[in-house]
Amino acid sequence: MRHTEKHRTERIGWLRAAVLGANDGIVSTASLVLGVAAAGADSSTILIAGVAGLMAGASSMAAGEYVSVSSQADTEKADLDRERRELAADPEHEQAELRAIYIGRGLDSEIADVVASQLMAHDAIGTHARDELGISACQTAKPLQAALTSAATFSMGAVLPLLVVLLVPATVLFWSVAGSALLFLALLGALSAAAGGAPLIVAIARVSFWGALAMALTAGVGALFGVTA
Repeated sequence: MRHTEKHRTERIGWLRAAVLGANDGIVSTASLVLGVAAAGADSSTILIAGVAGLMAGASSMAAGEYVSVSSQADTEKADLDRERRELAADPEHEQAELRAIYIGRGLDSEIADVVASQLMAHDAIGTHARDELGISACQTAKPLQAALTSAATFSMGAVLPLLVVLLVPATVLFWSVAGSALLFLALLGALSAAAGGAPLIVAIARVSFWGALAMALTAGVGALFGVTA
């Protein structure tokens, strides 16, 4: 029978990287702009700082995601290699492990034995990866995908505050960047909630609160240590 249901867990890998990248792009760039602006810098200096922040942040996000997810992928591969060796050395014991897992999930012993036997015959390593190790196809670590997604979404998020810097007069730049950044974060929270099936208000409140806190702290540091231009 064809499986027609659509489950959002299939989106976990790219959705996490996309939301993290866009959120960091908005928050870090807007915070940097506000900090420099609060220190009394002129518009051109603020823009240069923002562009530099975009380039540094996108590169850092890509590298960080690639290294982090590669470590996860290495761990998954090591576990799968060990499981293959165990299956080759003692398949009966591995089948007994599956049987115990299925009994623990509610099957009676006879049915659990049949299920374990049939799944072992069909795809032994895939079954053990999923049911013993908790590694599924939709959640397998994909370093390159995570790195590219994070870099791209960081850049898209970072561009938004920079566009505000370019478009608004210097006299209202500070509050325009702060207000628009909160709006962008709220929209990001709404989009991520819609894509992941999460509660809308919770998602919006979460990204907006932490974004506002980051911007306030950075602006405070800029005002404290800055000088009037």
